[in-house]
Amino acid sequence: MIAIVKYNAGNIQSVKYALERLGAEFVVSDDPNVLRNADKIIFPGVGEASTAMNYLKQSRLDEVLKTLTQPFLGICLGLQLMCKTSVENDTKCLDIFDYQVTKFDEAKGDKIPHMGWNQITFDQENPLFKGISQNSFVYFVHSYYVPLGKETLAKCEYAQTPFSAALFKDNYYGVQFHPEKSGVIGSKLLKNFMEL
Repeated sequence: MIAIVKYNAGNIQSVKYALERLGAEFVVSDDPNVLRNADKIIFPGVGEASTAMNYLKQSRLDEVLKTLTQPFLGICLGLQLMCKTSVENDTKCLDIFDYQVTKFDEAKGDKIPHMGWNQITFDQENPLFKGISQNSFVYFVHSYYVPLGKETLAKCEYAQTPFSAALFKDNYYGVQFHPEKSGVIGSKLLKNFMEL
C-alpha cells in the first residue's frame, strides 16, 4: 500500500489519477501510524515553502517524515521541502538533504517559472530510472531549484543553470519534475518506484 501524504500543499488529485492508471493501491493520509505502516510514501507538493512547512510542523508531520524507513518519493515542492532550507521566505525545511533551495535568476533572460518539458540526464545505475532513456523529456513547473551535489541523481538545465532534477539518499528520493504529468516516462518512473 502506498500512502500519499495529505497536507495543504499536495497536488494530490493528479498523483491519484496517475496511480489509478497504474493499478496501484493507495491511501491519502496525514495519520502518522498510517504513514509509518505504508509500504511506500509519496510526498507531493505545489505552492509555497513556508506555508507548507508551517502546516507540517503544526501537525507534527515534519518529525514523522524524517524518521520513515520505507521508499519515499518527494515531488516538486515535496523535493524542495526535503532540503535543509529554502530562500523562499527564508524557510527551514526537513533537512533530509543538506541543500539550500535557490531561486532561478530572472536576469538570465528565461521566463520564471521554468514551465514545460525539459530533458534530464541521470545515474543509469539507479532503479528509479530503470528502462528510461537518457535525455528523456519530463514536465516541470518551478521557480526554485536545488543545486547539483553529491546526492544529485538526475540533472537538468534552465536559465543557464544546471540543477538537480532528482535527489537520492538512503530510502529518500525526490524529483523536481512532475512524473504524474510526464506521460509515458513519468508513468515508468512511478512504476519503478512502486517496484523498489
